This record gives sequence, C-alpha cells and structure tokens, in this order.
Amino acid sequence: MAKQFIVETSARHIHVNEADLKVLFGENAKLTPKKDLSQPGQYACEERVTVVGPKKEIKGVSILGPTRKETQVELSATDARSIGLPIVIRESGQLEATPGCKLVGPCGEIEIEKGVIVAKRHIHATVKDAEELGVKDKDIVSVKVNTPERSLVFGDVVVRVSDSYALAMHIDTDESNAGCIACGTMGEIVK
Repeated sequence: MAKQFIVETSARHIHVNEADLKVLFGENAKLTPKKDLSQPGQYACEERVTVVGPKKEIKGVSILGPTRKETQVELSATDARSIGLPIVIRESGQLEATPGCKLVGPCGEIEIEKGVIVAKRHIHATVKDAEELGVKDKDIVSVKVNTPERSLVFGDVVVRVSDSYALAMHIDTDESNAGCIACGTMGEIVK
C-alpha cells in the first residue's frame, strides 16, 4: 500500500510582517498564539482583521504566526470572487503579479499592493518523507482522496520539501468542500 498522509483544510488566513502588525494592532503589538498548527512553529493567533476588496469585505480573518517577511492574504477562490478580486493561484510567498487589498485592524488599516493569493494545493514533506513517497522538492503530483461519497483526485499538487515541515497536504476550503474532506481524511500520491 502507498504511503498515506493527512489532508488538511487551510481556511482563509493572513500572514503579516512586523511593520504591518504594528499599524493594524498598535506599536507594541505581538501575535498572541491561540492554537498550534500541524506545521512545526506555526500557530493560529487571537488577532483578526477585516479583508476589504472592491466589492465587499470579509470580517474576522485569522492571522497565522509567526510574522513573515511579507504580508500575504490566503483566500479560497470563492472568497476572492466574492470580494471582487481575481483568482491568482500561487505558492505561499510567490506574490509577484498578485492583487492587493485593504486590511483593517483595531488600531489602523493598510493597503497592500500585492499579496492576495489562492494557495496552490501542496504537500509538506521532510526529506525522509519525500524519499518514501518517491518525490522531490517542487515535483507536481496527483493525490487520491477517498471519502465515503465524494472521492476524488487532486491534480497539480506541488511537493514542498524541508526538514522543518511535518508531512501533510494542504487544500483550501473550496477544495475541501468539493471532496467532503473531514478531519482525519488521508490522501496518497497516484502516478
């Protein structure tokens, strides 16, 4: 049997840099961890912001910590469409030629010129995991997910390899809903 891995839903969220954190939440702001995530050192924060697009806004969007080099907003395709932004699928951190938006916090607001993405579905893997899966960093694979009534195969899944990761596949809310993905759903690479 092929090696399986957990398939997790990555809901809409924001990564902020230190400067933007201070504008949104005040000069002495620090991110407040609320819940650890599956990737080592990553956590959901108590802090939330409003994402404002040309058509409407989404309130209460969670920030994930720790802070990053660049501020980035990750939405589902449905979210992006609903607030009037184009759907631009990118790997995290690949922000060139992406739309921007306004972010509103309790202490201020910022306009980011770029950084709104629909995250490309991906697998986080350690070097050992990648060897066991028969893949390498930046490979594009297909992943079969079996659910009781909506099994499917996700194509165009990028493999991201680093020993700082924990083995897991990340998809957005739209993708998760399409396959009725529940907590504990497993996937496997298909050739």
